[in-house]
Amino acid sequence: MKLFEPEIDSSKNWLPKEGCVQYYGPILPFNEAEKFFALLRNTIKWENDIAIIFGKRIVTKRKVAWYGDQAFEYGYSNTKKTALFWTEELLKIKALVERESGEQFNSCLLNLYHNGNEGMAWHSDAEKELKENGCIASLSLGAERKFAFKHKRTQEKIELFLESGSLLLMKEETQKNWLHRLPPTKKIEKARINLTFRTIT
Repeated sequence: MKLFEPEIDSSKNWLPKEGCVQYYGPILPFNEAEKFFALLRNTIKWENDIAIIFGKRIVTKRKVAWYGDQAFEYGYSNTKKTALFWTEELLKIKALVERESGEQFNSCLLNLYHNGNEGMAWHSDAEKELKENGCIASLSLGAERKFAFKHKRTQEKIELFLESGSLLLMKEETQKNWLHRLPPTKKIEKARINLTFRTIT
């Protein structure tokens, strides 16, 4: 445990151009982050994610869940999901994220990575259901993982390490100009839950 944590400038834009990414560091104390991690792992209705790639049905080891203000439909990787209504724990986390970020959200896509072998390939969250240039807030619980950005045109890369309880915002034209991913790693055995709060229009 570190005696003195360096102060994180949440107003800093980590992208050099054509987008905005802000990292707040932990907004939850470690013990509280661990408590939410255990609650969500045991109470969320997790399902293996399914993607249709080149006509082939792929079932991922990673599990997902989709929640919101109403039964929103959300499509990606040629599949559609219908949102479940918020749980009590999700509403508490949503209120905290909204207070810290100053943004409002009506839905959340959750990802459960069982260990470092599970990750996410390069992609952008620019589906037609999402608010154009809207903010996406990502809260991490569990294992600390590397998170990477790559500019679509120049291939320039930016990397951050997301701690348990930390908040990351992707804003403005980030999804139009940048890809992001969660690289797999054999070094991490602990699970991670990622909550990505979004606005469906």
